[in-house]
Amino acid sequence: MNQIVPLLPISHILLDIGMGSKKRLFEYVGQLFGSEVGVAPNVILDSLIAREKLGSTGLGQGIAIPHGRIKGLKSATGVLVRLEPAIDFDAPDHLPVKLVFMLFVPMQATDLHLQILGELAQLFSNKALRDALLTSTDSEGVLDLIRNWQP
Repeated sequence: MNQIVPLLPISHILLDIGMGSKKRLFEYVGQLFGSEVGVAPNVILDSLIAREKLGSTGLGQGIAIPHGRIKGLKSATGVLVRLEPAIDFDAPDHLPVKLVFMLFVPMQATDLHLQILGELAQLFSNKALRDALLTSTDSEGVLDLIRNWQP
């Protein structure tokens, strides 16, 4: 099994969500999942914004992987969002982003953080998988695609 599946319960796969900007997306995810992971929504928002200030987490090809270390978080977790319409993410190829995987890790999880980011980059570099994620009709289908992917 890859390292992404355990981070992604089906309730953390949001399809065809309309957000006007990445800040609005960050606020939305913070509100939606903050209480679930035991962290104040503004802590999630601040972590994501602080990371974006270091440089865009937009990878190109319509993909972004915003991430942050969260004080008080017990274990790593992720949220996959498919946006409709795509939004600007300051990606190097200047294309808007349609698939966003937000990764949250505990403050001390340095090695794990880097391993998961590397695996996410591999996953999203697969064009056939990206296309399938963009056309899957439901969250279970998206999760199955990720479940069956091997790095």
